[in-house]
Amino acid sequence: MVYSKYREFLVKFAKLGKIDWILLSKRIKVKKYKKNEIIHYMGDIADKLYFVNSGLLRAYVLDENGKDFTWHIFFNDKDSGVTNYYAVDYDSFLKQIPSRMSIEVLEDCELFCLDHSDVKFLLDNTKVGNKIGRLLAEEAYSVIHNHLISYVILSAEERFYKFMDSTPYWFDKIPQYHIASHLGITPQSLSRLKSKIK
Repeated sequence: MVYSKYREFLVKFAKLGKIDWILLSKRIKVKKYKKNEIIHYMGDIADKLYFVNSGLLRAYVLDENGKDFTWHIFFNDKDSGVTNYYAVDYDSFLKQIPSRMSIEVLEDCELFCLDHSDVKFLLDNTKVGNKIGRLLAEEAYSVIHNHLISYVILSAEERFYKFMDSTPYWFDKIPQYHIASHLGITPQSLSRLKSKIK
């Protein structure tokens, strides 16, 4: 089945009946992007929800000097122990306001895409859509909540070790400066922390 990974993901949150799945699957579009493509630009309104079927993406923000900071990495990998939900600027998507971040492809990817209007239809017209939407919103909040708290209470070294526990294989896939900015440390500090492990 083309959307098997997506369906497996959704049934973790709610039972999907045949009619529910038909209504949903008819609205899914498959998009393929190449490494280094930008699929969403800062300033645009996020009108698509992307489920990562394969590949890697990152969301980043720019400071007033044009320096970019990696806000989040999006992926789905059964071996990682960590699964992201959707590649999207949730605030822009939910409120339909200009986005404050861009999303870049780090590794060739295949995405399952739902338009904002389709998501709204599913939320408004199906019980399962409403339940899944609520549970995903709760999970997304929890991820962001814990991410921000780690910046407040954990040292750079503690954030690094926490990162290593959850996603060690990222070091082979993602440029080191993206990982460093995601952790809120300099590339030099990241190199020193990596050398301690070796």
